[in-house]
Amino acid sequence: MAQLLIRNIDDDAFARMKARAKARGRSLQAETRLILEQAAAVDPDEAWAKIDAFRARIEATGGPQTDSAADIREDRDR
Repeated sequence: MAQLLIRNIDDDAFARMKARAKARGRSLQAETRLILEQAAAVDPDEAWAKIDAFRARIEATGGPQTDSAADIREDRDR
């Protein structure tokens, strides 16, 4: 596995990271690794492509769907 060394981290940010790790029962290294993995897992271009495909499927069915909460309220008022 690869290793990464990060220098010159702001003292306040470092303290917040330590507190966050402690609150979650993880070491600072484990918490930082998880944050980096989550950040690297999201490819914005891929995410937007999926969103655009989803929007196209909705439009192909006749446009946006109605708010189901409004339908439920209307049904209850009958």
